[in-house]
Amino acid sequence: MKRIFYFLITNLAIVLVLSITMRLLGVEPFLNANGLNLNSLLIFAVVMGFGGAFISLAISKWSAKQMSGAVTIDHPKTPDEIWLVNTIKKQSHTVGIQMPEVAVFDSPVVNAFATGMSKNSSLVAVSSGLLAAMTKDEAEAVLGHEMSHIANGDMVTLTLIQGVVNTFVLFFSRVIGYTVDKVIFKTKEGTGPAFFVSMIIAELLLGVLASIVVMWFSRQREYRADQGGGELAGKQKMIAALQRLKTQYESSALPKSIAAFGISGKQGIGLKELFSTHPSLDDRIAALQKSTN
Repeated sequence: MKRIFYFLITNLAIVLVLSITMRLLGVEPFLNANGLNLNSLLIFAVVMGFGGAFISLAISKWSAKQMSGAVTIDHPKTPDEIWLVNTIKKQSHTVGIQMPEVAVFDSPVVNAFATGMSKNSSLVAVSSGLLAAMTKDEAEAVLGHEMSHIANGDMVTLTLIQGVVNTFVLFFSRVIGYTVDKVIFKTKEGTGPAFFVSMIIAELLLGVLASIVVMWFSRQREYRADQGGGELAGKQKMIAALQRLKTQYESSALPKSIAAFGISGKQGIGLKELFSTHPSLDDRIAALQKSTN
């Protein structure tokens, strides 16, 4: 699903802006000049880490529309639009949430995503390629998958996890930078260049470790959403949809810039799997086939 890529990119940009703002306001230099008090640093890291994550969540629908070019269907006109809106309305009633916004974005790639600040303020968008290439049964299962993400509160949970890992990275990168600067380079007053260099390196390395945690959670969500899609549309329809995606994905892989958001998503082999937003389609199909529902 595209939501993960959009969310992570937006979160990174907001954390960067917050960091620059804190520096311009003198908050971070004040911490450095006063011995990097750990309690104050932790508060700073929590505000920055969770602030970036929750601002990203708050603007997730807007940013997803801007990045994908999705156009909201206010008044369905074509048969496909009418079917799409009616199917999502039916599924939203089944899972007990308010009707999401429905949108279509122009792309030949079979794709769909859902995002939003809460279950009752969400967006479901599908590509024109999905409507053209999939049968109604397969498309219904994909929509069920997306509705399950919303009903499960996946975006809020992702925000909390992202806030925790942001806090971890911001806190420990500054502790490492300060330690290197004072212990190894023995800077006497304030902080020297070693602090900033080692802090940036630590942020990069810790960010890689943090992303592994986020990606692991993302992969688990996909299994749960597949199960939910099977419950809403029928297990065989969900399996058929994944098999169709497998054919489409293998013949026309998504561009890197949007791969993490696709229904097939970014997949890897070996170590690359640690950084994949989605399990392999074969694994997802196998998991559904083994399920009892």
